[in-house]
Amino acid sequence: MNKSRSNWATSLASLGPRFLPFADVASEDLPLSRLLRLSLFQISVGMAMVMLIGTLNRVMIVELQVPATLVSLMVALPLLVAPFRALIGFRSDNHRSQLGWRRVPYIWMGSLMQFGGFSIMPFALLVLAGAGQSSQAPAWVGLVGAAGAFILVGIGMHTVQTAGLALATDLAPVESQPKVVGLMYVMQLLGMIGSALMLGHLLHDYSPGQLIRVVQAVAVMTLVLNVVALWKQEPRSRLRKPGTPVEQNFQQAWQTFCQGPNTVRRLLAVGLGTMAFTMEDVLLEPYGGEILNLSVSSTTLLTATLALGGLMGFAWASRVLSRGGDAYRMSGWGAWVGVPAFMAVIASGPLASPALFTLGIFLIGLGGGLFAHGTLTATMQLATPEQTGLAMGAWGSVQATAAGVGIALGGMIRDGVALGSSSVMGYSTVYALEIVLLGLTLWAMGPLMRPVRRAAISA
Repeated sequence: MNKSRSNWATSLASLGPRFLPFADVASEDLPLSRLLRLSLFQISVGMAMVMLIGTLNRVMIVELQVPATLVSLMVALPLLVAPFRALIGFRSDNHRSQLGWRRVPYIWMGSLMQFGGFSIMPFALLVLAGAGQSSQAPAWVGLVGAAGAFILVGIGMHTVQTAGLALATDLAPVESQPKVVGLMYVMQLLGMIGSALMLGHLLHDYSPGQLIRVVQAVAVMTLVLNVVALWKQEPRSRLRKPGTPVEQNFQQAWQTFCQGPNTVRRLLAVGLGTMAFTMEDVLLEPYGGEILNLSVSSTTLLTATLALGGLMGFAWASRVLSRGGDAYRMSGWGAWVGVPAFMAVIASGPLASPALFTLGIFLIGLGGGLFAHGTLTATMQLATPEQTGLAMGAWGSVQATAAGVGIALGGMIRDGVALGSSSVMGYSTVYALEIVLLGLTLWAMGPLMRPVRRAAISA
């Protein structure tokens, strides 16, 4: 009996690296179970992203009748702190405390900020929409409260993710660090898929009271997941006591990082591509509800479809890149996939085709996953070991800032065009602009791929 169990366990273990993405990142010092537990912080981040760019923006625009411009600005508020992700990563690299931790204090404070933001968010949104008139609260209270809640969640998300990814990189062997980071982002996508399904089910019958219960449950789950993820993960060091000198300040470290090959052009490509893949984030679910007459539950499931496409993109990119594929070329493939994706979304309105709309959303996720994994891998490959955290912070800063600008512009362009024509034209204009941005992304990445082409020709 014991022999059969041993054979079964051996067979199951051998299947892991072949069929499970990133299952081969584990080692004796860092088993897969510990990595998966650490990745719970990415699930909480994915849950927060679904709540902000999926469920809440649909509820605010359709059910609460908040203008799309205001909603897009609210959703973009959490990304105002994105430019500081590089600084957060640098500070967590060099944090000094009596406890000897670097990453844990940042992840803990970020978790508390997420919890606080989600705790007050539903009440502020109801007051903002006028649903809280029984409390006789003025409108500005709802506006300030909602803005504060979104900013708190944003600061918390960026702090948790930046320090958490740096901690995962610290724990992993040097040769496994890119795969570990890839695993973390796959877990974020899984968190987005699972939370989208859960939130869609819980909000099937929408009511203000149900909205309050759901959002506050997300606040509690965020704190629980992050505490479990952190438990006994980071080793303490006596070398990190207060007063220990730091080799470089942030300005010096940033200058050293920018002196790397094609760093500025690579970050430009990241910004353009990210904006191209995120301008529609605040508009997809309202488009499904307003143009295609889909329910709240159905449009929330679209976020799961988007995340599923991203998950497949990350898995595909990881398989190709682990075999020596070019990271920049992989990013280019992602941009090319995005072009027919937005064409399908544009055509779904006039054709009244939810199926075509769903296909377009899946392809957007697939292209975005390929693009994100390619650019992240290129950044990791070119970063020196002592600047890995700073490199990830820089990549995250540009990506999140571009996403915030794209989300805000998407809502404003939609409202501006819709005033002079129709809602369909407003949405379609944004999607067409994203196709143009994808073309600019391919232009920016051209010089990055030329050395690869020359090497292939000379060979």
